[in-house]
Amino acid sequence: MAIPRRINLPHHEVFPAGAFLKGEVEPVLDFQVDKRSDGSRPQQTDKETGLLLWQATVLDADEEASRKDTAIVVKFAAGVRPVPPAKKAGMPWTPVEFVGLSALPYVDTNSGRPRLAWSFRAESMAEPGAASASSSSSKGAA
Repeated sequence: MAIPRRINLPHHEVFPAGAFLKGEVEPVLDFQVDKRSDGSRPQQTDKETGLLLWQATVLDADEEASRKDTAIVVKFAAGVRPVPPAKKAGMPWTPVEFVGLSALPYVDTNSGRPRLAWSFRAESMAEPGAASASSSSSKGAA
């Protein structure tokens, strides 16, 4: 039996109450290699695709999410920095829906007591409802 390492999940299964982008999409720095001559760190690349890795801090709007699971990181493998949807006026964070979301389980031993944790990756992001609306319309057109 072949079980994939990454589990594909629809956005609404991971974020049933919605998700909000906090801050900017940033490069993932590679701490496994030496610093450059100017003292900066190179950007990490995806081992499978060779694409650059980017990350964003995301707030889970689920009231039942634990304190450790309220702010999570979602990573992207992309040649250029992913562009988030436009920020809504009057909102402190940007509502977002992830396209091609996957999760990789791992054991987190950083807090002293081992616990199951998840590493999230997405192909892209869109305004909530826009991603599912475009996939529905493309299915209807086929």
